[in-house]
Amino acid sequence: MTHISHPSPSGAGRPRLVVIGNGMAGIRAVEDLLDRAPGLYDITVFGAEPRVNYNRIMLSPLLSGEKSFTDIVLNDADWYEANGITLHSGDPVVSIDRLGRKVIARSGTEVPYDRLLIATGSGPIVIPVPGHDLPGVVTFRDADDVDKMLAAAAGGGSAVVIGGGLLGLEAAVGLQSRGMDVTVLHLADHVMERQLDTSAGHLLAGELERRGVRVLTGADTAAIAGEDHVRTVRLKDGTEIPASLVVMAVGIRPNAALAADAGIDVERGIVVDDFMTTSDPAILAVGECVQHRGQCYGLVQPLFEMAKVVGARLAGLETAGYTGSVTSTKLKVTGVDVFSAGDFSGGPGTEDIVFRDAGRGVYKRLVLEDGRVKGAVLYGDTADGAWYFQLLKAGEDVSDRRDTLLFGQAFAAAGGAGTANPTDAVAALPDDAEICGCNGVCKGTITQAIAEHGLTTLDEVKAKTKASASCGSCASLVEGLLAHALGDGYQALEVKALCKCTDHDHDSVRRLIKAKALKSIPAVMQALEWKTPDGCASCRPALNFYLLAAWPGEYVDHAASRLVNERLHANIQKDGTYSVVPRMWGGLTNPRELRAIADVADKYGIPTLKVTGGQRIDLLGVKKEDLPAVWADLNAAGMVSGHAYGKSLRTVKTCVGSEWCRFGTQASMSIGMSLERMTWGSWTPHKFKMAVSGCPRNCAEATIKDFGVVATDGGFDLYVGGNGGMKVRACDLLCKVTTEDEVHEYAGAFMQLYREEARYLERTAPWIERVGLDFVRQRMVDDAGNRAALHARFLDSQNHSQSDPWAERTASCGQHANDFKTLASVE
Repeated sequence: MTHISHPSPSGAGRPRLVVIGNGMAGIRAVEDLLDRAPGLYDITVFGAEPRVNYNRIMLSPLLSGEKSFTDIVLNDADWYEANGITLHSGDPVVSIDRLGRKVIARSGTEVPYDRLLIATGSGPIVIPVPGHDLPGVVTFRDADDVDKMLAAAAGGGSAVVIGGGLLGLEAAVGLQSRGMDVTVLHLADHVMERQLDTSAGHLLAGELERRGVRVLTGADTAAIAGEDHVRTVRLKDGTEIPASLVVMAVGIRPNAALAADAGIDVERGIVVDDFMTTSDPAILAVGECVQHRGQCYGLVQPLFEMAKVVGARLAGLETAGYTGSVTSTKLKVTGVDVFSAGDFSGGPGTEDIVFRDAGRGVYKRLVLEDGRVKGAVLYGDTADGAWYFQLLKAGEDVSDRRDTLLFGQAFAAAGGAGTANPTDAVAALPDDAEICGCNGVCKGTITQAIAEHGLTTLDEVKAKTKASASCGSCASLVEGLLAHALGDGYQALEVKALCKCTDHDHDSVRRLIKAKALKSIPAVMQALEWKTPDGCASCRPALNFYLLAAWPGEYVDHAASRLVNERLHANIQKDGTYSVVPRMWGGLTNPRELRAIADVADKYGIPTLKVTGGQRIDLLGVKKEDLPAVWADLNAAGMVSGHAYGKSLRTVKTCVGSEWCRFGTQASMSIGMSLERMTWGSWTPHKFKMAVSGCPRNCAEATIKDFGVVATDGGFDLYVGGNGGMKVRACDLLCKVTTEDEVHEYAGAFMQLYREEARYLERTAPWIERVGLDFVRQRMVDDAGNRAALHARFLDSQNHSQSDPWAERTASCGQHANDFKTLASVE
């Protein structure tokens, strides 16, 4: 529970506004009020959750790991302070005293009001089947629910999502991406039946099945079974489905009990008029808690439209009032494009226009009535969703464009010639056309901001208007408005293709591999329309790594797509011989290993032995044909590959630490050994080096490593993003920790974040310079749940990668004997 009071910037004596609810609707109304009449009220906000205002519709990418909590914050603590707003977070209001005009919070705090705004939102419906209250049964409505789901996913197992609507499917895909086996149970005969027709629903279910999410329709839940924790879900037909986690996503109902207890008129929700006023003239209500003209809304767009009316009313301005909303829906699952709007049920007096392209997985259906768009369903290609939605809201007669309507706005605008400029198409939209559905931003708001504030980039528009700041699906529309406003002065962010074989950049390839569940190099090249039949020496190694990182345990490393040193597990030298570097854990060795190295050098006539900067011994001058035998002899002494040739964990350098040094504060050698045993064998975008220094004297040079640990009296300083070489970069201080377990968790989490986010052949130093240290801190330091999930994914990946390549190649060298033969001399 947090109480933050900020002095008003314009003194006392102003009317007091109390807002019950720190969610999207209530705070959007406050934002609108501040825009219209800043400083008019002394504002106090109560929130049930112990956090600032965040974008609830971004919970799905938060669950899947595509966003961190910081990414979805709409207004941070500085915003409340800058606007003189007192925030009571984690302290919900429990009663309203209408006679005394005050609210009472759970903590006992009492705050008087002149105007009261109720924005208590909605709560999840939990179907009252036996076992619904067992541990492991959760809902999906707030960040706390996401934390519970992440904790469950960290342990693996099976999840059952009850409800195949919008939230249920987003939860299912998020949990599947976290490594759980997921089954969706849906009572209706196709998923998202309120938003999609049967055809689109079946297409969507098929795509989810292809991604590994099992979908059962017509599934009626009878009971949830388990003793101290959920174990199975039983259907009414007797089917039992194993489950260590059950997510209830069957619907919502308005949170109206607080208003009802205060004697305010309540039916399904808090009854309001067109000006969002309740039965008490001093009290307004907004958002999912209200009932307007008999209708309750559960989508964000109507909430923002209501909030504009509330802001105007509180500012004392005339407004036409709220008359209801026509809604649209988008599924927030990466790689699955789904859009619907209006009424697509059909019926007498309506006609359907349908477009199907099975090869591309595209389905479009428009429902017309009296020459006007009544409903729209788009699957696979939603680029024109905003245009169809605008036509629907405006009630525009489209009879003259009926034959070309399904081909999109640009095609229709060109009279069927298909040559219209997409930039002109978005510019032709009216100012009240919604561009960003996540944040309720219309075209006029964006164009006005561009003109008034001299905005020239997408990031500047995001920062000023919040358009495209959430899911990002409207980015192309925003860029179209920038291009139209700035003309030749607008330069879109240049994206460098991965190689000449494709127009896709590294980031989009990585995203699409996951989004489209592509699990082989040929599948990637086919789905992403590679220009060459087999790729090249640049893209094949990159794709091989991206697939290894995306699908541990499923994708099998394709050795032929690796660079030569990685194929032969040794570094080629200038004379055509090779160097072999056995691993020495934390830089430590023993007499047996040293004797084995000496014997191998004598036996195979290896001319040079060199102690490396990474505290290992390099055997230089090994003949190619001797490599398998050298490996076998070193294996026999218990030694494995040091991966000195690989884009992988190289070394963990240590000093002698408190084990021997009189200045040492921590046992750096044992920590270094355990770190290396945890991380060896891992494949990374580029080589990865670590070091552990036992005191601030830093003898192991930990502050120029990819991940460095410097021991102190109180614990450990953790550093990231350093390297030596031609361009030396000192590390950035990531954080300070106190235990060895934390050191291991941060090391694994950082390596996994680097594996998942960096581009192939990008060292940690340029990666951090590109994305910023705050990016790493937000995902690892500020978000403990995400850090734990990253670490868990890293350990899971290690289960499939910690095998010695020397031993594997030695065991199968008969199959690959030609790999180690030198070419015959030709005279």
